[in-house]
Amino acid sequence: MAKIAYILLCHKDPDAVIKQAERLTAAGDYMSIHFDARANQAHFQLISDALKNNPNVTFAHRRIRCGWGEWSLIQATLYAVESALEAFPRATHFYMLSGDCMAVKSAEYIHDFLDDNDADFIESFDYFESDWIKTGMKEERLIYRHFFNERTQKRRFYTSYHLQQRFGLTRQIPADIQVQIGSQWWCLRRRTIEWVLDFTRERRDVMRFFRSTWIPDETFFQTIVRHCVP
Repeated sequence: MAKIAYILLCHKDPDAVIKQAERLTAAGDYMSIHFDARANQAHFQLISDALKNNPNVTFAHRRIRCGWGEWSLIQATLYAVESALEAFPRATHFYMLSGDCMAVKSAEYIHDFLDDNDADFIESFDYFESDWIKTGMKEERLIYRHFFNERTQKRRFYTSYHLQQRFGLTRQIPADIQVQIGSQWWCLRRRTIEWVLDFTRERRDVMRFFRSTWIPDETFFQTIVRHCVP
């Protein structure tokens, strides 16, 4: 029978996080939590104290400060996934959630669904051929390096971008990957997660590429799963 390790990224509302963890682990499933290091430390302590005796809950082995559209969201996810993979050897699926998510189906329903469908569930469209990005930059998100947050460091972001344009400082996309894009929320089988983590250790060139790519949380897993799964 399917047993799910929920990967929860959150940064607020500790009471809701605690209730979500208790509800989703009550049927024997698991949860690995990354609570944004930028958020209120007292809130993290509340969550940690409330869930410390729940054997089906673990925490990312490292907490980092997260920002919208940054690599940090992917790194936080990877830390939580690594912890879940080690802590929960019986988990068959890994299901990505945010602190704003709420289950609308029963645990029995999702277990039966995953048992009947041996597949990975992830939204994935070709980055260049699809119309997933409606406005603004497209190719420029990949061929230029983005080291500043577009929302919080707008002036630095666009100054860096325009300087790279002016001096022709483009870069090549790794030749053997087909960049995909889609929602950052997914449910992946254990073997797929193991392939993804193996890839992150073996392909430092691809990791360097994504660390300076804008909106990696909507491209990273989509691209790597497309590359890894036979």
